[in-house]
Amino acid sequence: MCAAITGLRRPPDGLTDSKLLTPKRRTALAKVLEGWVTAHALGHASPEEIDDMGMTSALRLAASRALEQLPVRPDAVILDGKHDYLGNPWQVRTVIQGDRSCVAVAAASVIAKVRRDRMMAELGADHAHFAFAANAGYPSPVHQAALKEWGPTPYHRLTWAYLDALPRWRHLKKARTWATGGIPEIEGQLDFDL
Repeated sequence: MCAAITGLRRPPDGLTDSKLLTPKRRTALAKVLEGWVTAHALGHASPEEIDDMGMTSALRLAASRALEQLPVRPDAVILDGKHDYLGNPWQVRTVIQGDRSCVAVAAASVIAKVRRDRMMAELGADHAHFAFAANAGYPSPVHQAALKEWGPTPYHRLTWAYLDALPRWRHLKKARTWATGGIPEIEGQLDFDL
């Protein structure tokens, strides 16, 4: 999760939703953005925290960690999407596809994705069968085949439904014990930053 504060300067050329950029362009743009933004900070939730509290609460935790690391407290927070998973004490505005319409959200998206991909590549060095450098933790065919053969790593969430389809490893699955508090639970891939 990345929190970014931007000024009123012209954004770097090509700034958009990180998913619309090639990995090479995204990496180059992230270097520019880290100098262009007024401030940015990253926050993470561990797989264990996600398993213990659920994805929505873990998103709140990661976002709070990022926001608390900023050198100044923002007056308002723009969240990409339709759910306010952050809540009080922050003044929050949600924007669907905010990473395509808001430069601060787009900048945070690019910086977070590049950092996450780098982290996944580093994890892949110790878990080569999973091809984390290529799939960034998403459930690609190679990733799914590795899960079937080798089971989950310490970096996989054990409440994720992937274990349902893996009889050999199903015994490792943790039951979900958390409630979403009326907010739809946001399911995802192996996540460190969202």
